[in-house]
Amino acid sequence: MESVSRVSSLLDPARDLTVEAAQSISKVIKGGSSSARNNITGPKLKALLDSRSDRDLLDGLRRVVAMIYQNKPAMTYFSSVVKNVANPNLEVKKLVYVYLLHYAESDPDLALLSVNAIQKSLTDQNPQVRALALRTMSGMRVPVISQIVSLAIKRGAGDMSPIVRKAAALAIPKCYNLDPNSLPQLLDYISILLGDKQYYVVGPAVQAFLEICPDRIDLIHPHYRSLTKKLVDMDEWSQLATLKLLLFYSRRCFPRKTQKVTKVNKKGFYDDETDETVETGDVIRVLDPDLELFLKACRPLLQSRSSAVIIAVTGCFLYLGTPEYLKEAVGPLIGLMRGPPEVEEVALCNIVLVSLSAPELFVPYASHFLLRAQDSPQIWRLKVELLTLVFPHAALHLKSIILSELEHFSHSSDIELIRESVRAIGRCAQSDQKNAHRCFKVLLNQISSFDNVLVSEVLTVMRHLIQQDPASHRKTVVRLARNLDKTSSPEARATIIWLVGEFASIDPDNNIAPDVLRILAKGFADENETAKQQIVLLAAKVYLLYLQKEGIGAQDKQGDEESQENPPEKASMQVDHDHPIPKLWNYIQLLARYDTSYDLRDRARLFKALLANPSSVQLATLLLLAPKPVPHSPSPSESRKGLLLGSTTLVLGKDIAGVLGLPGYEELPDWIADGLEPDPKLRDATEGAEKEEYVPLSARTTSSVAASKRLEEAVRDQGLEKVVAAGTAKPSSKARTLDDWLAESEGDEEDEESKGETESEETDEEESEEGETEEESEDEKDVRRALVS
Repeated sequence: MESVSRVSSLLDPARDLTVEAAQSISKVIKGGSSSARNNITGPKLKALLDSRSDRDLLDGLRRVVAMIYQNKPAMTYFSSVVKNVANPNLEVKKLVYVYLLHYAESDPDLALLSVNAIQKSLTDQNPQVRALALRTMSGMRVPVISQIVSLAIKRGAGDMSPIVRKAAALAIPKCYNLDPNSLPQLLDYISILLGDKQYYVVGPAVQAFLEICPDRIDLIHPHYRSLTKKLVDMDEWSQLATLKLLLFYSRRCFPRKTQKVTKVNKKGFYDDETDETVETGDVIRVLDPDLELFLKACRPLLQSRSSAVIIAVTGCFLYLGTPEYLKEAVGPLIGLMRGPPEVEEVALCNIVLVSLSAPELFVPYASHFLLRAQDSPQIWRLKVELLTLVFPHAALHLKSIILSELEHFSHSSDIELIRESVRAIGRCAQSDQKNAHRCFKVLLNQISSFDNVLVSEVLTVMRHLIQQDPASHRKTVVRLARNLDKTSSPEARATIIWLVGEFASIDPDNNIAPDVLRILAKGFADENETAKQQIVLLAAKVYLLYLQKEGIGAQDKQGDEESQENPPEKASMQVDHDHPIPKLWNYIQLLARYDTSYDLRDRARLFKALLANPSSVQLATLLLLAPKPVPHSPSPSESRKGLLLGSTTLVLGKDIAGVLGLPGYEELPDWIADGLEPDPKLRDATEGAEKEEYVPLSARTTSSVAASKRLEEAVRDQGLEKVVAAGTAKPSSKARTLDDWLAESEGDEEDEESKGETESEETDEEESEEGETEEESEDEKDVRRALVS
């Protein structure tokens, strides 16, 4: 026992050493294999491609494909790869086809050697192999084989497998790019595939239609209704293509019809009495039945996981449907704002475009447009714009929330946010005249702020609002003039001075312009150049109003002729130079004459020459006191109003995308005129075709019915209850003996004899009946001949 234990104790460290050695050796082998795998030489790789073993061949092809995606040159292995195109292994075929798609255009002569083998794969029993061969042949980009590709598409369009038919639909645009002259044949294939019963074949067919012949709407007429029914089962990309196709088709084939609403004034008491109806002024849209079928088919797509599909459905409801349909899409559209920032920005761009047409639909969702701290500038600009669009249609408490939100962000540290907030308040006052005083109150409270940017922007907005209704803002101008001492911003001071001079002529009895000019003249030298220009302009307007009040320059024609004969110095003696206003005018002219600004000196010289001759007062009035156009500040997205919803051009805007939009952008077609639309019968099923109605997957209930019930229904329809009952009879519990079998066989023979007798009797009766019918038919013929004669 001691010797055994001693031997075992000696073997333990040896075993540990062998385990450690094995682990180290395995690490070395693994490291060597990985390095060899990464740094394999060209001859070894070519040997793998020439190997007869599928394992080595797959290893070599994977290395070559990896080189392709690493942008390493792999053209030298073209011949070694292409010769394996006839390999029966599906994995090998896939890798060879991937290689061909990358390098067939580089060496078309060698690529033609593989066409024969690919053609043979088109007749393979495996539909995946046939579809893969068709995709590879159409994607090789070798113009010589365009006719072969066209024939392959023809065969694929009539294939029994929907996978192959889908591949044929995807190959149609590639064949058209190879040879545009093959368009007539491709149109026939598209027409066949558009009528396919499988929804995942119809989707690629629609994409091919939009790419090669989007104007051939005559091909869509017989398949319109089937496309609308298959829309809900398609994948997202096919749904987008089909929605675009049916949107353009509906605008070109369904005229925009309206009718006046008839209201029942008095209903008859008895049934035979007619109801009195009155036509109101309301006009509503009337939808075509086929158009309504499409809009109803779009409703389930609002629950799609794809944001692009939801936006496309919203576009269909906006451009085709009634407000009731558009109202259903507002909720899912708002739900897109919960996505990532880039999705939220795109969703907001589309929401703004919809709200420009129907802002009242977004009033219940106004809380979603409140600004957050993490919002990017692109997002908060769109949110601020949406708040201004919703403001006129909101309730009073919601209007207070919006104004408080905008007032809060007007005190932000971001200059752009300050400007946008103040401009938004101005747009709110402009769009809602009833509550404009509330917006004015918010703006007036911010005039005394120490932020020059805020004050100047507030005054600019207030100037625009005052110009829209000058008569109701006289006290506002007076209040602004009082804040001149507190305002230090040059732009803000210039705005207030311009307002005082512009509205001095509205109420001459309560004109504060001379007093404001007197105060400003004291610190003229310390003013900014923009403020000095407005002071000179104010002095010219005040002096002009003085000349009009004194009646200077209001002469008749004879007086004008006399003034032309007299020198200007003599005519100017009519002005009272001791009056304060002429003194102020001369003082301002003297200050401007010695100013350092060339522009200011030129302006002062122009006004002096214009007002020096009293006969030119009327001309000065036209120049200085002419009514200014009322400024209108539209919504920032007003320029995007005509763009298509869901397009990239809408998100980028015309400033970036250009006036015509990005390449590939298609404008929405106009509604077809009433009476010029195609015949609705074209959308009916063709004669002789089987009218098998397509049932969407969501409406199919066969899967929920038990198999036993369906089997019972089939047995009842075929009348096989007795046969099934006989076949399902339970065997007797006792085992049958030989006598029982013999008795059963004798009974069968007797039954057969009796059946033979009955059959012979039946045949005799049938022959006699046939003879009678023949005789009757001959008699009938004789009668007919007699009647004819």
